[in-house]
Amino acid sequence: MDLKDLSPTLRPAVFSGAIAMICAVAVTLAVVAGNRPQVVVAGSAAVPSTATFTPGVFASGDAKVSKRPDTAFLSVGVESLMPSASTAQKDLATKAAKLIAKAKSLGIADKDITTSGYNVSPNYSSSSKIDGYRASEQIQLKWHNVDTVGAAMDSLVQQGGATNVYVGFGLANPKIAQSEARALAIADARSKAQAMADAAGVKLGQVIRVSDLSYGGTPVYAGLDYAKGAASPGTPTQIPVGELDVQVTVEVDFALA
Repeated sequence: MDLKDLSPTLRPAVFSGAIAMICAVAVTLAVVAGNRPQVVVAGSAAVPSTATFTPGVFASGDAKVSKRPDTAFLSVGVESLMPSASTAQKDLATKAAKLIAKAKSLGIADKDITTSGYNVSPNYSSSSKIDGYRASEQIQLKWHNVDTVGAAMDSLVQQGGATNVYVGFGLANPKIAQSEARALAIADARSKAQAMADAAGVKLGQVIRVSDLSYGGTPVYAGLDYAKGAASPGTPTQIPVGELDVQVTVEVDFALA
C-alpha cells in the first residue's frame, strides 16, 4: 500500500507506528548483542608491539656465602622485686648502673650500649593478689671480639649482676658478603637462562632488568641459662661462633639477541 493512497488523517499515524517499530527492533538487537559473549579475533594488529613487550628469557638465581661472624650481640637484663613500684625502680636503677659500669670497664663504648626494654608491673601471688612490684630492664651490647664473648658474658653475670642473658652473632658490615652473594646469584641466573636459550634454539641477549628478591634478617639469639650453673671463675663459658650464611636471590630478565 502506498502512503499516498491513504487519507491525510491516517498518514501521520501509520508513519509514527513505523518509526516506533524500527526503534523497538533496534533496542532488541542491542540487548541480544550485549548478552552474547564477546569474541575477539586476533589479527596482525593484536600482536604486542616491541614498545610494550620484549621477548626474552627470565631466570632466577640463588647464592649463599658463609662468613665467620665478627660481632657478638649481647642482651643482658636486671630486675628487682619490691613492695612498692618506687622502691622497685630505685633498686633496679642501682643494679642497672652496676651492670653498665661493668660493661664499660670491659671496653664497651657508649654507642654500643642501648636499652631495649624497661618495665614496671604488679607482681601477683598464687591467690591473684598483688604482693609487690617487679621492675626490669634489658640492655643490648655489642661485643667486637667474638673469640672472648664467653669470658665477657661471665664478667657481666658474675660481677655485673646480669640476668636473662642472651647472645647472637652477626657481621659488622653485612653488605660486603651480600654483594659477593649477589654477584654469584646473578651468575647462577645467567647460567640457567643460557641453558633455556640453548634448549629453545635462541640466542641470549643483553640484560634488561635485574631484581633483588632477598630480604635482610636479624641475628638469631641463643639463650644461656645461668640459673642452672654459670662457668666457674677462671673457666670462661664456651660459646662456639661457627659461620653465618648470607643468602641472596635475584631475578634477571635477558633480551634475545
